[in-house]
Amino acid sequence: MSLDKATVREIARLARIDVPDQGLDAMVGDLNGILAWVEALNELDTAAVEPLANVTGHDLPARADTVTDGDDAARVLANAPDPIDSFFAVPKVVE
Repeated sequence: MSLDKATVREIARLARIDVPDQGLDAMVGDLNGILAWVEALNELDTAAVEPLANVTGHDLPARADTVTDGDDAARVLANAPDPIDSFFAVPKVVE
């Protein structure tokens, strides 16, 4: 499949991308190169390749889904640079 200037102009219009006329030649070449690369990939025989859900082949460790109260302000604020009572103190950002 090969694209021409009119097709690239229409693709740019549909994608709402403003492509100046002098940039169409470069974009035609780039898009035709991408399509040629995809066509080369389509020639590969992948009949014996098993589909992957994860490239590493490992499952992520899952923790137990348990409800905690989360009411541990002292531990949460232990690393705060300037806690005030049980709140984080932050610099004023709005005048």
